[in-house]
Amino acid sequence: MEQIQDVVIIGGGPAGLSAALVLGRARKDVVLIDEGKPRNKVTRETHGFLTRDGIGPAEFRSIAREQISAYPSVRFVQDTAVGVTGVDGDFQITTGDGTVYRSKKLLFTVGKKDSPLDINGLADVYGKSAFVCPYCDGWELRDQPLVVIAKGEAAMHLAKIIAGWSDHYSICTNDPDGLTDEQRRELKDHDVPVFNSPIHRIESNEGMVRQVVLEDGAVIPCTGIFFAPNLVPGSQLPAAIGCQVNESGSVVVDGFSKTSVPGVYSAGDAATEMYQAIAAASMGSLAAASINGELLNERWNR
Repeated sequence: MEQIQDVVIIGGGPAGLSAALVLGRARKDVVLIDEGKPRNKVTRETHGFLTRDGIGPAEFRSIAREQISAYPSVRFVQDTAVGVTGVDGDFQITTGDGTVYRSKKLLFTVGKKDSPLDINGLADVYGKSAFVCPYCDGWELRDQPLVVIAKGEAAMHLAKIIAGWSDHYSICTNDPDGLTDEQRRELKDHDVPVFNSPIHRIESNEGMVRQVVLEDGAVIPCTGIFFAPNLVPGSQLPAAIGCQVNESGSVVVDGFSKTSVPGVYSAGDAATEMYQAIAAASMGSLAAASINGELLNERWNR
């Protein structure tokens, strides 16, 4: 078992890396544990991040790690955290290789993971011509014929948002539609075609979608897709140690990134439904400042 660290960060995406940078500059001993399987690995580019718009996810992480390496109190560990025990002041984090790390504070930046959708051909286009966030990838598909795969409230939300990038889109609910009569009328009033038949397959060429074929034989030509993902927590460890989790699978935090468990914090996609890299980085920075402030107060009062 290692010497106790100030902070262990579990998760090495934008939130975890941002937190590591702030804590490193604050001269805190930090271990960042990351399994190296980011959700955005399927995408070619990361968008909306000021000064890094269009950068590849792998390059983003490489640059971040290089810059953080200037602060020797931060250490990176590529492994999977598989167990967490302990209390505020002395947490024990066990990784897949059996190593146990101890820390005074704990930060979960474990994100979310995609639970595969049972749609034939979706995996072939995901991250290339099919995306989940219009703010991240809508510009690249502007004014193109699009298909939105979603139902119920998610379909209505995307229908209104997608209109900011293209007027040429249809909704495939993949049966059942989950819509109310009022929502169906609203979509009809805005000339948004809605197809309820199950999707038979998505046809594409080298990752670029050509058309969506439905079970009833309908064919919808398109050059891009936005779909509502089925997300699950990136790790069950926050819940296992007692953190309150909401119905969306996000860890519940206060305005200072504190969870319901003393000494445990969470940030980024793990603690929000605003899935953007720059938002995650901002949350990571805030969490790090909160953690550093708590550590300094504890030392002051000793």
